[in-house]
Amino acid sequence: MKQMQILWKRLIKGGETCTRCGDTGRELEAAVAKLAAALRPLEIEPVLETQEIDEAAFKANTSESNRVWIAGKSIEEWLGADVGMSRCCSVCGDSDCRTLEVGGRTYETIPEEQFIKAGLMAASQMIMSASSSDR
Repeated sequence: MKQMQILWKRLIKGGETCTRCGDTGRELEAAVAKLAAALRPLEIEPVLETQEIDEAAFKANTSESNRVWIAGKSIEEWLGADVGMSRCCSVCGDSDCRTLEVGGRTYETIPEEQFIKAGLMAASQMIMSASSSDR
């Protein structure tokens, strides 16, 4: 099986994350499970890695929290999305946090279907890369 790396970073402060990141994490886990089932016949396995961002790193660059990469590209690259910012909650303090703008809609919590769409695009590219290298 060929692995499709999925990396998710989020702020962890005092063992907690914000609601936005917590909800995104649940959406991402559900998407990875569905991608695993869909991609198994293609011998592609999505592998989720989570990384914690500490408070100092978050304050230096708040847009790194709740950020996702699939097969080496950010989700915004796969989806042709824009990154925005909006006020978050207690764990994040007074900082604005990452949002994702796709097709005129802004998401604070990235929904499962956006992860699935990006994952399928990544799998397609993996298949095309493999078939062109076989020639």
